[in-house]
Amino acid sequence: METKWLEDFVSLAETRSFSRSAQLRHVTQPAFSRRIQALEGWAGTDLVDRSSYPTRLTPAGQTLYTQALEILQSLQSTRAMLRGHSAVAQDVIEFAVPHTLAFTFFPSWVTSLRQQFGPLKSRLIALNVHDAVLRLVEGNCDLLIAYHHPSQPLQLDANRYEMVYLGEEVVAPWVRPEADGTPRYQLPGRPGRPLPYLGYAPGAYLGRVVDQLLKASRTPIHLDRVYETDMAEGLKVMALEGHGIAFLPQSAVRKEVRARKLVSAVGPEVGPLEATMEVRAYRERPAVAARSAAEGAGLAPRRAADALWAYLVQTTAERAPA
Repeated sequence: METKWLEDFVSLAETRSFSRSAQLRHVTQPAFSRRIQALEGWAGTDLVDRSSYPTRLTPAGQTLYTQALEILQSLQSTRAMLRGHSAVAQDVIEFAVPHTLAFTFFPSWVTSLRQQFGPLKSRLIALNVHDAVLRLVEGNCDLLIAYHHPSQPLQLDANRYEMVYLGEEVVAPWVRPEADGTPRYQLPGRPGRPLPYLGYAPGAYLGRVVDQLLKASRTPIHLDRVYETDMAEGLKVMALEGHGIAFLPQSAVRKEVRARKLVSAVGPEVGPLEATMEVRAYRERPAVAARSAAEGAGLAPRRAADALWAYLVQTTAERAPA
């Protein structure tokens, strides 16, 4: 049994709606339903009366709801006490970062921070986008760094979380060149001869952005998906080996493009084919975080994280046009 199943169940008991709780827990409704079913399998009995609307708990569900609140509160309080033993932890800023940003954006960003902000102790937790967001929602990190694209916004409550702009990232198609420097494969391809496509696995954030980009193209793009993975770095390695076209963040391919190991896969008849995303940092608002910490849920506000956030807000304001 996983604690997140209990957290899902408590949310369902309070919202009385599978769809609303799935949204609050940042999972799809089918995935949320499977987790509730898994909890019922563990309990050995039905916890939810599915014959009623709005959803209501069975008598066994009511019993578990009361116990779940106590269990989760006890776990959160214990975690807070354990963290309180480490004074050093006050100086370490915990970042939840999607894998691609962890490899591309984060290292150079931290370098510039140390030059301009000063010494910085950090702990990086690299995850997929969903789990990185969940890390923030569950109070298990100081800052979340993530992409933002208008077609794929993160569903974070602005009353609970604040955001600061860090920069931009451009995703575009890249391919290995031939010996004469021309692209091995060049878009758009043909209906009967689609080009080998190195794509993101279903559900990957960048994959959804690329899917929107391809659908919006004025020129039909003909691709044959021959490989997929969650991580841009994995796609880059395959592209470097000449296996096909990959849509990659510019920060991930800067060195390879400079060395002419990768070139644009966009043909002259296609026109621009790229998506610009913002890189943003999010954190729980201090007043909300303080209440959560007092209740034993989440991290207590930390001086180092507060100082960094103030610096990020200030530098963003200075960059903004008058």
